[in-house]
Amino acid sequence: MRIVFMGTPDFSVPVLESLAERHEVVCVYCQPPRAAGRGKKDRPTPVQAKAEALGLPVRHPKSLRTPEAQAEFAALDADVAVVVAYGLILPQPVLDAPRHGCLNIHASLLPRWRGAAPIHRAIMAGDTETGVCIMQMEAGLDTGPVLLRRATPIGAEETTADLHDRLSAMGAVAIVEALDRLEGLVPEVQPEEGVTYASKIDKAEARLDFTRPAEEVCRLVRGLSPFPGAWCEAAGERLKLLRCRVVAGEGAPGEVLSNLTIACGTGAIEVTQAQREGKRPMPADEILRGWHLPERLS
Repeated sequence: MRIVFMGTPDFSVPVLESLAERHEVVCVYCQPPRAAGRGKKDRPTPVQAKAEALGLPVRHPKSLRTPEAQAEFAALDADVAVVVAYGLILPQPVLDAPRHGCLNIHASLLPRWRGAAPIHRAIMAGDTETGVCIMQMEAGLDTGPVLLRRATPIGAEETTADLHDRLSAMGAVAIVEALDRLEGLVPEVQPEEGVTYASKIDKAEARLDFTRPAEEVCRLVRGLSPFPGAWCEAAGERLKLLRCRVVAGEGAPGEVLSNLTIACGTGAIEVTQAQREGKRPMPADEILRGWHLPERLS
C-alpha cells in the first residue's frame, strides 16, 4: 500500500519501522526540528531522524490548513495515512484525501482516555488494563470508530516509561494487522458511556502530597516517571521519585521509616529509584550513599 506516515516522538518510531518493512511509505510528516541542547541548535525529531536513515522523504509543515499544504498532501495519492502522536490537527480535506482515510494509533482502550496523555492518566488513575486502538480518524478528538483493539494488563510497578515502550511495540504490530485486514474490518462506533479525557500533564501536578494514601502516591510516582517526575523536598533539595512500590508501614506523612521507605496518609511507599537535582536517575541504595536524608520529606 502507498502510505503517508505522520508522527513525531520516540513512540512513533517502531510504527514507522514496521510499516517501512512491509509497505511503500511515500512520505513522512512530522513536527519541525526544535532548538535543543546547550548550543540551542535545531535537532530533528526522532521520527525525522529515523525517516532520513531509511531514505524516506520528510515534510514538516507548521500547519496543514493552507490550500497549498492540502494540495501537496493530496498529490501523494496515498492509499492510507497512518497517524501516531503527530502533534497537528488534521483538517477535513487531509482526512479525506487518502483512499482509505487516515488511521490513528491511540494508546488506550477507547473511549477511555481520549486526548494527550493516555498512558500517564491510566497509571495515575489506577487502571489495571490498557492497550492500543486503531481508529478511523474524524474531526473530533479521538472520537472515530475503532477498527481494531488490543488490550494488555498494567503491571503493579510499571511506570509510564515502561508502558510507553510496550504500547509502542503493540501499536507497530496492530497497525500492520489492521492494514492486512483493512477490507474486512468492521468499524466499531465508540459508545458515549465510559468516555474520559487524558488532559495534558501539568508540572504543577508533580508535587507529592504524603498525606494521601500510599496507593495514590505510588500511582503518581509511576505515572509521572520519567517526565516530569513526581518530586518532594529533601533537606532543601528537590528529589524526584521515579520508581516505587506500596509496602506496609506507619508513621507521620513524609516520615522516612528506613532507607527510602516513606510513610503516607495510610501505608507507605518504598522508593527503588530516584534522582537528585543535577544528577542522573539512580537506584535508592546508590542515592543514599554519602547522603543523610532528613527524618521527614515534604
